[in-house]
Amino acid sequence: MNLLKILDNLSNEDLLNTKSSRRGSISQFTNTSKNIALASIPFALAATSSKAKAATASMSAAAFQATPTEVLNFALTLEYLERNFYQIAMDTDGLIPEADRAVFGQILKHETSHVNFFAAALGENAIEEPTFDFTGAPGGLALDTFENYETFMALSQGFEDTGVRAFKGQAGALANDNDLLTFALQVHSVEARHASQVRRMRGQKGWVTGGTAMSNGIPSAFDAVYAGEANTVQGGVELAGLFGEFGGPQAVQEAFDEPLTMGEVLAIGGIFIVSEDSDN
Repeated sequence: MNLLKILDNLSNEDLLNTKSSRRGSISQFTNTSKNIALASIPFALAATSSKAKAATASMSAAAFQATPTEVLNFALTLEYLERNFYQIAMDTDGLIPEADRAVFGQILKHETSHVNFFAAALGENAIEEPTFDFTGAPGGLALDTFENYETFMALSQGFEDTGVRAFKGQAGALANDNDLLTFALQVHSVEARHASQVRRMRGQKGWVTGGTAMSNGIPSAFDAVYAGEANTVQGGVELAGLFGEFGGPQAVQEAFDEPLTMGEVLAIGGIFIVSEDSDN
């Protein structure tokens, strides 16, 4: 059975109305072709699960509690933080080894472009750039961020991993604006590339592993960055016990990124925000 045949089956109304369990659907795919089944699980869950559809609708409804302007300012705040972080790092003599400066210089260009876009999209509704303290003093930390390259790298990974989950959590709020949604998803994928690059430079896997900071190679003070990433339930189906030969629960955790709510992201970012415009 090839992928085209699977997609054809998933568009078959009789098949979609069959009252078989989602676990049974997965087993049917697995018995036919395990490799193709693994690739098609997201399609199968979306197509056969009424509960999954209801959950998706609920998530969308929750997302719409935030307006596009609020979401764009939320994104702008994250981009301000990242641009400021990388700009200071690039301007700090002796911090970034010469071999790595091209990477972080390019990331800085990306973050600057993101700031410019969101600020232009918001116009007069754009918030002022907050004042940041990357020692983490506002959150009770005392990091040597721009004195120790390893600290800088760990914080870079934490910011990038947070950005990936943040954009995922708010994409639904832009669903009625195709242009903004498209750009937000373009930014989301670039943030993921940043995260993967930095993780690899630190000797980590290119994807998130487990639901703690320590399991991702950064201090436990940043557990909030990875909270929920140990989840193994997708579309209402517990996947941990289904694919032991493909890596078991850890592989399932690594195969899916979990979204962060706006409140969760702002709590993480707030560790580094000294002040922000009180009028917004």
